[in-house]
Amino acid sequence: MVVSLLARALMMSTPLLLGSISEVIAERSGMMVTAIEGIFLMGAWGGFVGAYLTGSSFAGILLAMVCGLLMAGVYGFITIHLRQHQVVTGTALNILAAGLCTYLQRVLFGVPVSPLKISPLPKLAIPLLGDIPVIGEIFFRQNILTYLVYLIIPLSYFLLFKTSIGLTIRSTGENPEAVDVAGISVNKVRFLTVLAAGIMGGLAGAFYSVGYLGMFTSGMIGGRGWIAFAICFLGNWNPKGAVIGTLAFGFTEALAIYMQTVGGGSYFPNELFIALPYILTIVLTVARRNFNVPAQLGTPYSKEN
Repeated sequence: MVVSLLARALMMSTPLLLGSISEVIAERSGMMVTAIEGIFLMGAWGGFVGAYLTGSSFAGILLAMVCGLLMAGVYGFITIHLRQHQVVTGTALNILAAGLCTYLQRVLFGVPVSPLKISPLPKLAIPLLGDIPVIGEIFFRQNILTYLVYLIIPLSYFLLFKTSIGLTIRSTGENPEAVDVAGISVNKVRFLTVLAAGIMGGLAGAFYSVGYLGMFTSGMIGGRGWIAFAICFLGNWNPKGAVIGTLAFGFTEALAIYMQTVGGGSYFPNELFIALPYILTIVLTVARRNFNVPAQLGTPYSKEN
């Protein structure tokens, strides 16, 4: 039971890791991608539609990334080039995404009597590694999106802290004037990090529709984009911190699903288990005292600054 719970926790951590690391990269450049909830939802919708219409999960994942990219592109254009408020813009786009997905779903499929279904991504056991007791079942019998995260975690850390590209990204969030003086476009760097966050956020959304549930509903994200956003803060804008925070949230969500499955609702209300990840978000946010916030986070940049 413990092993299966830990395996599920790792699986449920996958989209939160994708979202929180994408947020870390963008926020290090000074951009709060507050449209992350809408990006998740558009990714989930695009993933389902692509997989349902083509019969290919791969096509669904590609369409999810495109949808996330488009949503992030709109957000980046409004906040960077039109220099509008990042929180207000993100909130508006999140609301737009919810309505747009519902509208497009009905345009394409009407109002079906029963929910439309696709086959979720299968679990793939890695030869030899998947046969290791305990560790094999937890880490090496997952779907392809979880394995992809194994690569993204070290690559994102290496990119941010071991390369000149990472130095540029971090400098853009801390001292954009110095980046500008060096002949690098601050707004271009920020726009590219937002687009990267959109691609990863779309992929995270596809996890719920293509990788896990095999269906789409307009409420399936349920605030998990905001949890990924919070994990970026709690992880102190570092991929390593995001991993630790995400695993804690993933375990909480897996525990909530397990308790509902085994009938824990006979002792406690099911709503309590559903709320556990969100309660943890609030508790950890209040408990955290020191934040290494990028100096220019959320501040538009122009040469006149």
